[in-house]
Amino acid sequence: MKTTLIIATIVASLIGILSVFSGSMVLLGLRSVDYRVLDWLVIYNVALGIISILVAYQIGKQHSRSKLMIMTILLLHFLVLVYLYFFNDMVADESIKAMAFRVGIWAAILILVLLNHTKTLSNNIK
Repeated sequence: MKTTLIIATIVASLIGILSVFSGSMVLLGLRSVDYRVLDWLVIYNVALGIISILVAYQIGKQHSRSKLMIMTILLLHFLVLVYLYFFNDMVADESIKAMAFRVGIWAAILILVLLNHTKTLSNNIK
């Protein structure tokens, strides 16, 4: 497996595991925060964390639909970020920053996977 795919797989796995772990701690009341928590956002983050772990596996296996799955996660995170930033007055700054971080990470994962795809195509042409 190419280095770019290994990095993308590890990063997607880590972001998924951290989302599940952190969100579950808040949902179970094992971790309290000093800002307003939107329950639906924490549930969303845990659900997307689980999906992220599954997508990380697909990236590692070089599944043909992994790019589509990455773009879907990136789009969902971006739409939630836009909603939080523009349409929700009660959201904590930490939530907006965390979602912006997720958008950036998934954009980087997409770039890594696309770079690998481009290298594979150019190697096949030669």
